Amino acid sequence: MRPWRTESRGSLRIEVNMLAYLFVVFAVAVHLRFFALPFSFMPVAAALLYFGARMPRKQMWIPVVLLAASDVYLTRVIYAYPFTPDHFVTWAWYAAMLLLGGVLIKGFSVIRIGAASLIASVSFFLISNFAVWMVWHDMYPKTFNGLVACYVAGLPFFRNAVASDLLFTAAFFGIGYLTSRERATSAAIAR
Repeated sequence: MRPWRTESRGSLRIEVNMLAYLFVVFAVAVHLRFFALPFSFMPVAAALLYFGARMPRKQMWIPVVLLAASDVYLTRVIYAYPFTPDHFVTWAWYAAMLLLGGVLIKGFSVIRIGAASLIASVSFFLISNFAVWMVWHDMYPKTFNGLVACYVAGLPFFRNAVASDLLFTAAFFGIGYLTSRERATSAAIAR
């Protein structure tokens, strides 16, 4: 009976790992605009938090590389923009969200998951807008008023980011929870 239990746990771990990869692939597909979601909803932060919470740290480079490659493709091929240092800020944020998922979401409480989602939204808003203000010299003057104007211009995106991060984080962690609960229930019935 013991080997079956190990197999069941291993099978559950594989399902959870597959969900983490599935969520990252979905986030990359939405990021690349293969799937257009309304209101600029993006599952990137939620996928990174879930991956960070569920996967070992030695695999955390995978979503960062996939999202960074999609950023390069969008920037250079689709939009024909120059490659600028603010991309590195975004990529560092990707890595930080993976680590946040691994550290903050220990125990998988609703409060921790919700807090991580809000931290993701707020941190991306603050960091990315500051990077845009610093890098794009012709967009905003390098004054306090220019920085404020940059943040004000980002507010409509921030509102949607908070909503989509909370929605996708709840969905991804909810799906993971239901999957593990269903598997545990099936294993208990089979005993």
